[in-house]
Amino acid sequence: MEKRTLGRTGLQVTAIGFGSAEVGYLKIERERAAGVVRHVLDRGINLLDTAVSYPGSEALIGKTVADRRNEYVLVSKCGAKSAELPGEAWSAQLIAASVDLSLKRLRTDHLDVMLLHSCDLATLEKGEAMGALVKAKQAGKIRFCGYSGDNQELAYAATLADVSVIETSISICDQANIEQGLAVARKNQVGVLVKRPIANAAWRPALPGMYSDYAKEYVRRFTAMGLDLKALGFDGDPQQRWPEIALRFTLSQPGVHCAVIGTTNPDNVDKNIAYAGGGALPVPAIDALRSAFARQSQGHDWKGMT
Repeated sequence: MEKRTLGRTGLQVTAIGFGSAEVGYLKIERERAAGVVRHVLDRGINLLDTAVSYPGSEALIGKTVADRRNEYVLVSKCGAKSAELPGEAWSAQLIAASVDLSLKRLRTDHLDVMLLHSCDLATLEKGEAMGALVKAKQAGKIRFCGYSGDNQELAYAATLADVSVIETSISICDQANIEQGLAVARKNQVGVLVKRPIANAAWRPALPGMYSDYAKEYVRRFTAMGLDLKALGFDGDPQQRWPEIALRFTLSQPGVHCAVIGTTNPDNVDKNIAYAGGGALPVPAIDALRSAFARQSQGHDWKGMT
């Protein structure tokens, strides 16, 4: 599988990463969930994305693949208030405790990347939360600091000297961050992970329950854009072609290093690997998708979906 250098971190990451929220949130049978995580690594994907706030996710990874720690880049996120943690949201006390809790759950002595999990601009500007991550880095508990979020917060975070990695929303239905945070990240050689790269399958008639709020907005945008397979130069089953087009569109954006996709089905892991193997989307298709978003977003508040 293609690997890309994650900005100035120097870490080599596969173009597809695994988002572990679903295997925790959906509370599927543990051995089935563990099987998905093992399958991800067996297929060569080398980035696992989790968060302190994803129920069961960090613990599942720790219990399942801690013995394979040298096979993957480990990314987690923190900062929100939790009953398990002391201190207020985004405080140095809570951030420090979050890092320690993640290390314990994940059964590792270090995180490759720890991201602030979508705090607002005022919190970023205050500096206490990022400063706590920097102290954890100095202590050897994390290798790189970063920020997960969108819009003006993302663009600001990507200018900070201590931010080596960002995670943000970029998809055919979520393009605002291409011109904002992604452009800044490229300029500053910041590593870029993308969440929701296939727009929660906005072309499907049924909305996924776990992500229904995101999906409703993406379905609305997808419909408004009036996208057509043949006009983009594709044919075949829309349920197969749209996820391919969406993933390849995201991975075609300059400066994107890894598209993080969650699933509870190993077959979907295989399909995503095959889709990514198709390479960059043809330029005319990219231009058509960019134009459709720009045209329909005029007069609407189509910001990045945090």
